[in-house]
Amino acid sequence: MRRRRASRSRTRSLAAAAATATAALVAGEVVRVWHRGDAPAPARPRDLLHGGGIAARQTVRVVRAGYRDGTANETAVLNLFVAFGATFAGARAVTHSIRRGNGPWRNMTIARRHIHHYVPGIGLSLLAGGLSIGLRHEQLDQWLALPFGAGAALVADETALLIELSDVYWSDRGALSIDVSLGMVTTLACLALIVRLVRRGEATLLGSPGAEPSPG
Repeated sequence: MRRRRASRSRTRSLAAAAATATAALVAGEVVRVWHRGDAPAPARPRDLLHGGGIAARQTVRVVRAGYRDGTANETAVLNLFVAFGATFAGARAVTHSIRRGNGPWRNMTIARRHIHHYVPGIGLSLLAGGLSIGLRHEQLDQWLALPFGAGAALVADETALLIELSDVYWSDRGALSIDVSLGMVTTLACLALIVRLVRRGEATLLGSPGAEPSPG
């Protein structure tokens, strides 16, 4: 019982860390756009809702423009983060649906052998990674980050099965898969933030590509 409580507490902590890192990434950009965009400074509490709505809409437009005009590295990290998080959430939703017997989803079997989703996950990651290494095309890497992130999420979601060499997905030991996946979501969110900060620092100290570096 004590081990189960400790496992649940660890999972909740990692979930909170993942949510906080993601929220900080989004909130930081909204606040930045609020200060630099058209949203009025809040003079009264009710102005927060009005100004926040304007800032949020402008942030969406900024993100779209930044996604189109950003560097390949920034886009690749963002694609990796989004693909990993969305696939992990989707995998959990599908497995819960299968367990309850709801929806069109069913377990994949070949010759009466249950094929766990880490199998296609390994295939996706190897294929995307192999193409990235073999082609060495920076612009293509940002799109290969999508299948790579999706494949990594499918593998991470069944980490406990690979470690235990047993189907412990729904047991207490299976919570390790959730812990690993949430930890990776936190890491990717922080990585996306770090890449953005580094690019901003480069623009401040070194100037835009092709420009003369600032003195001192």
